[in-house]
Amino acid sequence: MEARLNLFESPLGAKVFRHVNSAGKAISDSTLPHSVQELVKLRASQINGCGFCTDMHTKDAVAAGETHERLHLVAAWREAKVFTDAERAALELAEEGTRIADAAGGVSDEVWANAAKHYDEEQLAALIGIIALINMYNRFNVIVQQPAGDYQPGMFG
Repeated sequence: MEARLNLFESPLGAKVFRHVNSAGKAISDSTLPHSVQELVKLRASQINGCGFCTDMHTKDAVAAGETHERLHLVAAWREAKVFTDAERAALELAEEGTRIADAAGGVSDEVWANAAKHYDEEQLAALIGIIALINMYNRFNVIVQQPAGDYQPGMFG
């Protein structure tokens, strides 16, 4: 299986990814816990059907010490007892932020207030940024049908 277009070899694609990756680096360096960042990226990627990002963020999370049990339960986080209240708030915000078209009015005040109970302003900004960025990456990969399964942690530097 081949991608429809190799965005990594496209001069314009490479330029766009440099800018997007810079935004991702700012978020990665924030005070938002790395484990929360990976859980959010994984959940949005599952919702969007992005195999490449689901593969990448599962493997990155394992490499960072996340357990297989928690990763297997991300798609069913509401019923799983392995997530903290703060992680649940982040996953719920990620779901509503990803499913904007499905929810009249976007992210509800209740979901926002719950996230704000657990995260400070910098962390909320990071959550918003990571949700927006992973949705953009998902769209790049789904549109070009980027194959999944070959990702190795750290391969993009």
